[in-house]
Amino acid sequence: MTNHTFKTGESREQASLLPPRIEDYVGPNNLVRAIESFVCALDLAKLGFRHAGRGAEVGQPPYDPADMLKLYLYGYINQLGSSRRLEREACRNLELIWLLKNLRPGYRTIANFRKENWKALKAANRSFVLMARELELIGGAVVAIDGALFHGDASKASIFTRRKLAEQIAKLDKEIEAYGRSLDDNDATEAEHRTDGHGDGGGGDGDDLGAKVAALMAKRSRAQADLDRLEASGETQISKTDPDARLLSKGDQTVAGYNVQLVVDDKHNLIVASEVVNSSDTGHLYAMAKTAKDVLEAEELQALADVGYYSSLELKACEDDGIIAYVPPSEGNGRLEKQGRFSRKDFSYDGAADAYRCAAGAMLHPMPGRFQNTSGRVEIRYASRKTICDTCQLRARCLAPKATTRTIARWEHEDVLERHQARMQSAGGLMRRRSAIVEHPFGTIKCRAGYRHFRVRGFNKVRGEWSLMALCYNFTRVLNILGFDRFVAYMAARVFSARQHAILTALHC
Repeated sequence: MTNHTFKTGESREQASLLPPRIEDYVGPNNLVRAIESFVCALDLAKLGFRHAGRGAEVGQPPYDPADMLKLYLYGYINQLGSSRRLEREACRNLELIWLLKNLRPGYRTIANFRKENWKALKAANRSFVLMARELELIGGAVVAIDGALFHGDASKASIFTRRKLAEQIAKLDKEIEAYGRSLDDNDATEAEHRTDGHGDGGGGDGDDLGAKVAALMAKRSRAQADLDRLEASGETQISKTDPDARLLSKGDQTVAGYNVQLVVDDKHNLIVASEVVNSSDTGHLYAMAKTAKDVLEAEELQALADVGYYSSLELKACEDDGIIAYVPPSEGNGRLEKQGRFSRKDFSYDGAADAYRCAAGAMLHPMPGRFQNTSGRVEIRYASRKTICDTCQLRARCLAPKATTRTIARWEHEDVLERHQARMQSAGGLMRRRSAIVEHPFGTIKCRAGYRHFRVRGFNKVRGEWSLMALCYNFTRVLNILGFDRFVAYMAARVFSARQHAILTALHC
């Protein structure tokens, strides 16, 4: 027996009589086998993937969308979102060589698949949620809603607000004026030289200044055009790089990107609905809860959200659709309390008398007619009597210095808010559960998977990429809950059932 200093590998020059099979590259419980079983269970043509229903045609055939979807699922699960990295890994990663059967698509083909199939990726994500519901991994009774900011493929400097554009125009005006003065001084100097008979009349410096002024004028014209476009469209921001990215703030965080809305089921913290927006959380409570209710096919749904979603109109829409919302009420800016004056909560409503009672015990009665506020709510206004307010000892704490009476506005559907307020008094346990439910996916996606920004631009492409992120989160979570064997067996049963159905349909036809 020969003694060796170290363990040695096989010679690279050694010929192999029987080369190893690609099947032997991965173990029996490898993740790629689960990805293979899942994609095989999907009806890609029904989901809308391009080329999925293609037959044999003349010309160079495209890559099978099933193979491209497998590639992206593997990539996003393993933090390989770049199309160029996926191209490299497809040539050297044994797991990908097994998964793609040694196919090696180029990075442009890989990137185009994600760009062109954004709707189909959303449909695939929804299809997986329906599979999880069949497996009884979704409770369907309580969901939590929240939003998180993700960086877009744009910088903060590339996004302009009206104020920023106005400041830029003012700064350019000053620079143009300064260069104008320099041009005048230069012209005067050249005139003196010509009068004295010195110099050749060359205008080198003047030509440079003139070119700089022309460039500044062109830049000012572009800024003015952007400002005019904002004024005409009514929008508040304009993005030069990604047209749909916006400057968004939440707490002490400000990003140039998007706000991802999530609806998470409480049973296993699975994402049941999601959407990408470029605005704040306000105004998205009902839309997200309604989407989740439709997906879960629930007759009644409890939706938990934070104070950023509080809106009387949204609460009314939820109640009308069988959605019981739990949202902490907004405290407002506390302007009256800071001034030492009574706020609206210091006035109690008497339903029998249809009047409000002030701190001094006087009644405020409804004024004739209805009034619409700036948010579109139709309100009834209740006013005090001047004679009573003039002699009231609490007048200074109630009325503004120049006011003669106090007015309280009541929404015509104020009973919705009263029922919501009564629910919130005993909802402390639910609200503590909310953060534990909805923060789990965001924490996993951002911290474990490392996805904090989008690689693509525009709503459609961003929504497609987010669908990949959400699908990979749900996929990994369900695989961990069920275990490899049960997951693969369920997918195989779906494939068998689909084939049996296709055969029966063909025989019937």
